[in-house]
Amino acid sequence: MSGEHVRKLFGTDGIRGTANVYPMTPEVALALGRAIAHVFREAEGSRKQILIGKDTRLSGYMFEDALAAGICSMGVNVIQVGPVPTPALAFLTRDMRCNAGVMITASHNPYQDNGIKFFAANGFKLPDQEEARIEGLIETGEVSQISVPPDEIGQAHRIDDARGRYVVYLKNAFSRERTLEGMRIVLDCANGAGYRAAPTVLRELGAEVFTLGVEPNGRNINDDCGSLFPERAAAKVLELRADVGISLDGDADRVIVIDERGEIYDGDMLMWMCARDMKKRGALEKDTVVATVMSNLGLELALQSIGVELLRTQVGDRYVVEAMREGGYNLGGEQSGHILFLDHSTTGDGMMSALQVLVLMARSGQKLSELNKGFVRLPQVMVNIGVAEKRPIAELISFQEQVAEVEDELGDNGRVLIRYSGTENLARVMVEGRDENRVHEMANHLASKLKQSLAGGA
Repeated sequence: MSGEHVRKLFGTDGIRGTANVYPMTPEVALALGRAIAHVFREAEGSRKQILIGKDTRLSGYMFEDALAAGICSMGVNVIQVGPVPTPALAFLTRDMRCNAGVMITASHNPYQDNGIKFFAANGFKLPDQEEARIEGLIETGEVSQISVPPDEIGQAHRIDDARGRYVVYLKNAFSRERTLEGMRIVLDCANGAGYRAAPTVLRELGAEVFTLGVEPNGRNINDDCGSLFPERAAAKVLELRADVGISLDGDADRVIVIDERGEIYDGDMLMWMCARDMKKRGALEKDTVVATVMSNLGLELALQSIGVELLRTQVGDRYVVEAMREGGYNLGGEQSGHILFLDHSTTGDGMMSALQVLVLMARSGQKLSELNKGFVRLPQVMVNIGVAEKRPIAELISFQEQVAEVEDELGDNGRVLIRYSGTENLARVMVEGRDENRVHEMANHLASKLKQSLAGGA
């Protein structure tokens, strides 16, 4: 496929939408299964097997079977592992020597949504060019013209020990010289994919674990729980006088952490703590952290104070991973709680990130609130506006002049970021600065001007 292919199905993190509404229909899932199987069946010397995992959504069963049918129809075998975290699927794809992995999840979205994302044999998300090729096979109808003889149809089977393999993998990433004995932990699994593996890991490491969000029913994933609603775990930390709280999202690839005072720590704070520790131990590759343009300026300033550079990418954990792999860096992530420790994993892993923080607490003997010193978050305001058309921002001359005026006022003490959402018809106006009231005024002012410019064509 040409690099100029305009993707219609795939966004920055696979395909996502409302279940049973295009593109998240069984018909599309069947075609996706056929397409990915065809692509990987061509690989020479391959074992020709693809792994399928899912989170706890009601619609997961429907997409799991449709994908499996499509894959088998093209002469490739399927291994189904049931509900597992996205990072577990990435690990198992690599560990079980599969050609590819397919994860059925809409991450932090409500249960009515679902999504499909692919992983390559090395456990990393499928490159853009491979996604474009799969999409092209469907779009042109080419995949519907391909078939295999009856005696070459693939088989599908389930394995029951997938979660156990992932638990062992996580425990091996924790310092063997230490345990979590004596530590009281509140864990909110968002009624999602981590509801069994995450408590098991913490308990086997010796912690006293108080669980929330571990009773999925297909409809309650991310429902007033998990990383989108960390206040729930924070309240429980205070109530139980716990040492730390951990809130995962629906597919357990992101995490929000709560300290013993009930303070909520996002991805920026976690990257700061881990970067400082890794820098001290000489473990931070090239003294660099990779984050997106959304990470707070306070993170950049804090890292600068200890001689660490912050390299920014566009929004999306796949772009953080790409920059890390290209530059040889080993720590990166997103403000939302996707943290990437490439020494251990190939994708964001909420429990892996939480364990790195817990081992830091165990090693230092300090409370979480003490480990966060040195980071001062600058006020950051985001205003979203609906758009009918995503015109290039650079073409809006009068609006660019307004942005320049705000940037001049902020100087080195703030920044402006204007971008379109990759998944919704929204424009996002973000302003950071030291004066919170003024930052709010600036963000609302620019949002109003952007709306006028888009409406008036100027």
